[in-house]
Amino acid sequence: MSVSLEVTKREVRPRSLRNKLRHEGKVPAIVNGYKVESTPIAVNAAELEKILRENGLNTVITISLEGKKVNTLIKEYQSDTFTRNLTHVEFLSVDMNEETEVEAEVTLIGESAGVKAGGVLAQNLYTVVVSATPDKLPERVEIDVTSLEIGDSLTVADLPKNDEYTIVTDPEEQIVAVTEPQEITEDEEAGEAAEPAVIGEDEE
Repeated sequence: MSVSLEVTKREVRPRSLRNKLRHEGKVPAIVNGYKVESTPIAVNAAELEKILRENGLNTVITISLEGKKVNTLIKEYQSDTFTRNLTHVEFLSVDMNEETEVEAEVTLIGESAGVKAGGVLAQNLYTVVVSATPDKLPERVEIDVTSLEIGDSLTVADLPKNDEYTIVTDPEEQIVAVTEPQEITEDEEAGEAAEPAVIGEDEE
């Protein structure tokens, strides 16, 4: 799947132009990669954020650059710490027939039997690296944890196989585990039950 995005070439000097673009609702960006020389561009911030919100980071974005259609993936992006607004984006031009590697989110499905029995579920791996042609790249990879009992775990090797992409991450890496609930000792219970002393209060 691919979506279209309008872009315009931009000047890189002076640096104050970047702030001017942002005030105009645009994001400074750059595109490079397959058959494309590194080119500074600007994109509409609202349009790009809508694409990412609806399709995710791994979708193919087709941009028009000097009259030429270019298929791209978002390689990197920067955002404001406080507003979370995009401040810079790097687009990577890709060959639609050549496999590329990206990170895909690992999503847990279902409620573990071990958790229902009082265990604690801990997810240790949140993304995996996958390889596929750009149009087949998944945004997420799902794994069912319903059958996990206390003491059970799942690794990358347990992820469901898919003909459209290959999982590159080490198959022995643990994704999730269900452990025994942590026991509270008598000392900890006593500490929680004790009321803090009030400064200045007379002791009886």
